[in-house]
Amino acid sequence: MKAKHLLLALLSFMMAHQSLNAQFGFSHELGVITGPVAFQADYGERGNQETNIGNTGFGVGIVHYLNFSYQADCNCYSRYTYFNDHFKVRNEIDYHFTNLDNFGPETDDNDFGGLRLRNHKGKASVLEIGSHLEYYPLSIRDFAAGAFKFAPYVSLGAHFVSYNPSATTDLRPDGNIFGQVLNPYTQDPFDTGPAIIEGFNVGDGEFGTGVDTRPGTTWAIAGSIGTRYKLSVLSDLNLDLRWHYYFSNWVDGLNPDPRPDNKVNDWIFWINVGYIYYLD
Repeated sequence: MKAKHLLLALLSFMMAHQSLNAQFGFSHELGVITGPVAFQADYGERGNQETNIGNTGFGVGIVHYLNFSYQADCNCYSRYTYFNDHFKVRNEIDYHFTNLDNFGPETDDNDFGGLRLRNHKGKASVLEIGSHLEYYPLSIRDFAAGAFKFAPYVSLGAHFVSYNPSATTDLRPDGNIFGQVLNPYTQDPFDTGPAIIEGFNVGDGEFGTGVDTRPGTTWAIAGSIGTRYKLSVLSDLNLDLRWHYYFSNWVDGLNPDPRPDNKVNDWIFWINVGYIYYLD
């Protein structure tokens, strides 16, 4: 029964694909992208250069393009319109992860707070699925025909985001950020305090703190600027500089409240390079 439903779904998809090709006329491109991700999180001091460099992760993605300037069904150019010759739709699945540390002057404090802050570690693991509309100022047809090597573009899109953060402390063998740790800055060998420093221990997260390691979902708006470089008739290199702004401040698992520096939601800046192949 399941095989029958799967077959029907596959046939429906193929019929819909042929119908769309016939009505609108487009071809497909497929590619991979990868590159470093700068995660602007609540770890560290916002605007601090050490934070910006230190909290850098890595991302990969699979991208699919609808190219309206060329029709796969007839192996010919589509009827010319400005939209067909200057716009593409990009669909993508991205995954990126970043190991997060606290940087800034407060981490250098030679006290219990500085010790706990230095040993508070996090990780942001994020999966995103979304679509973008890309605009090319130059002719997509002329670029495909080899009239010029570079084709710059800008894009804007929306992503559905699934995130799974973690938070640990190096001051406990089990890494439990919600546990108690010894204070070595007092004479009392039994003096303990929470692994979460003051300022992080109030919020809407787990146990009423500013830390939450539970997975969640949200949305993001994503914009980019980039360029393609023509390698061959059927392949391009791609350089993309992009910004993702999340509609949540829990993507990194940290959202201290109240906190003067905690003014905006999490966001990333991603520099990626890719290889794009024209399927038909």
